[in-house]
Parts: sequence; C-alpha cells; structure tokens
Amino acid sequence: MTDSGIKIDIAYKSLNKKGEELCGDKVEILHTAHSHIMILADGMGSGVKANILATMTSKILGTMFLRGITLDRCVETIAETLPVCRVRQMAYSTFSILEVYDNGAAYLVEFDNPGCVFIRAGKKMDIPRNTRTIAGREINEYHFTVQKGDAFVIVSDGAINAGTGELLNFGWTWKDVADFALRAYNRTTTAMHLAAEVSQACNDLYQDKPGDDTTVAVMRIGEKKLVNLMTGPAARKEDDVRMVKEFMENESAIKCVCGGTSANIVARVLGKKVDVSVDYVPGDIPPISYIDGIDLVTEGVVTLNRVLKLLEKYTKDDEIDENFFIELEDPNGASMVAKVLIDRCTDLHLFVGQAVNEAYQNPELPFELGVRKKLVERIGEVMEKLGKTVEITYY
Repeated sequence: MTDSGIKIDIAYKSLNKKGEELCGDKVEILHTAHSHIMILADGMGSGVKANILATMTSKILGTMFLRGITLDRCVETIAETLPVCRVRQMAYSTFSILEVYDNGAAYLVEFDNPGCVFIRAGKKMDIPRNTRTIAGREINEYHFTVQKGDAFVIVSDGAINAGTGELLNFGWTWKDVADFALRAYNRTTTAMHLAAEVSQACNDLYQDKPGDDTTVAVMRIGEKKLVNLMTGPAARKEDDVRMVKEFMENESAIKCVCGGTSANIVARVLGKKVDVSVDYVPGDIPPISYIDGIDLVTEGVVTLNRVLKLLEKYTKDDEIDENFFIELEDPNGASMVAKVLIDRCTDLHLFVGQAVNEAYQNPELPFELGVRKKLVERIGEVMEKLGKTVEITYY
C-alpha cells in the first residue's frame, strides 16, 4: 500500500436527526496514487436539504482535491456554489478535510467544523495551525507528519451538542468529546471501532433521539501487515508442496489455514502435527486446531462462510455497534479469522486450492458450501472494499 510501511484505516459512523430519513452530514473517502483523503461536510439544517448541501460540498471538494486544485480555489468554488444564509449569516455547509500522503506528510483543513481530535502516543496533542481568510471565510490549516499509532477524530457539531437540554445543560463540550475519544482510542484497535464508540456515546446522551445529525469520522495510522490465508488442496496433488512453500515464504506474514485437508497438507509438508483444540466452545462453527509455525488453523468453508458474513456486516454503517465487536471476540474460528482480517491486515494474499471436495457437492447442502472459489473471491472483494490490497493465487 504505502512506501513508508504505514497503513491508513478510515471509517465513520453517522446518526440521523430524530425523524429524518437522510443525514445532513456527508463523509467522502478518497484514495489517490500517493495519498488518502477524508472529507466531512455538514449541511445547514437537517433532512433532504442538508443532505444535498453536504453531498454537494463533499463531492466538489473531493473532485477538486483529486485534480490537484489549490485549497484557495476549492474554497472559492464552495463559496460561489453555496452562498451564505442571509438570515443566520452562516455558510450553508461547513467542512473538514484531512489528507495523509504515503510518505507520512499530512494536511488538515477546517472550515467552521469542530476541531480535529489528534491522538498520539496515548495522549491528546495540539497541531500548530495557520488561520487565514479565503473568499471572506476564515480557514484553519495544519501541516504535519503522521506517525504509526496516530489517530484523528473529526466530528460534526451534533457531537458537541449531544445531551443539550436532556442529560446535560449545555451538551458535550469539545473537551468532553476529545477526552472520551482518547479513552476509546486506548481500548480499540480500528478506525471503525473508535468511530462506533464515540458515536454510541453521542447517541446515549441523546437518549436514542438525536437532536442533530451527528457524524464521527476517524483516521488511524498503523503498520502494514500481510496476511497469507490458505484454503483447499491443489487441483493436482503434486502442487501441494509448491503451494505450501509459497504460502510460508514470507516469514513476517500472519499465516492462516482454513480447512481440515489443507491443515493436513501443511503439517505433512512442514513435518509438523495437527492438534485439535481441547477448549472447543459448542456452536455451529467447528473447532480450531494448532500447527507449530501457523498463526491460526480453522475448518474450511463453514468457517469462511461465517467470516464473509462478518466482513460484509462490517462494511454496513448501520449494522456496526458494540455488539458486533463483542461477536468479533467470540472464541471461534470464524470470529478469529475475521478479527485478523479487520484489525491486523492491510495486504491479503489468498492461496486457493481448486481440488473438488466431494463432501460439498451434495445439492442438499447450502449453496455457498459448494463454491469455495466464489466464496474466497467474495471475501477478496469485501476486503478490497475495506481498503485492503488483495492477491489471489490458484493451484
């Protein structure tokens, strides 16, 4: 992914204002050849009007940034396209833009949104800022360099209004949001988990009835990590050794083997033995096993089918809550594989054997069980949707 060895993990969670079908906040996530961009736009008001304004703002900014157009021109375009409200004398849409380059250089722009929460080494940090006026608008600009472990939390003003008039007299302050985000950072590992925790706290303060559109957008800077996942025996038995050797080639990769036959092949080639876990928790997912030198050994298609469902759920903003992350900690093979792919993987190499397993050709079995190849390909597609680099090698 990046030459500097860093991974960029981006996610967001939004709450619609009570009674509104559309959110007045919009997050745009973009990737260029050398950078990663996160834009949060907050349209004035709520509902359809706010959604249109926020969408226009984020799309215009994203398109112009991708074309390398200067910030001055971007802001001028927004000012010309979305004029100031005559009654409130406020912009029709506020925004924040965070761009991080592959070499670690970063650029943050804020226009009337709450300030970005910057966390480094487990502490809140201040970023030296430059305030200037563009097209009559006051803009905050920040130039800095990211480090592994950094996190950036950008919120719409719904977050700092949470609880107003209900549980709190004046709502959360920016400091309250920042303090909570710091605590959540220290107990989470992904951008989505951090965004979900802060979003849930806002929703709790609103007593499940948000008084304003509320969005939490997070970018975390981590370390690149390759995951090698092997499943299925090779179509030709003589290719088993080559498949295992190529699977084991990268010593630093996290290695997962999914499938009983696959596990036996790996053990035979490596001269190891397969030990089935004695700590099996009864359920619909078969038990895991152990092979010396392999990080995770599970059953095959039943487990991978559940892995796919977890990954697909992870891509759906409205299905991510604390219960999902609790499920991800379940002591079964599917949750373990999904957690590795979500929390630790930036690059995924799938080693897929194409031998036909007759046990899965029974037409009475679920359709997914007979289509290992399609199942693995779908996992690859979802992982790419999550911003991971995916390579598939067939044998």
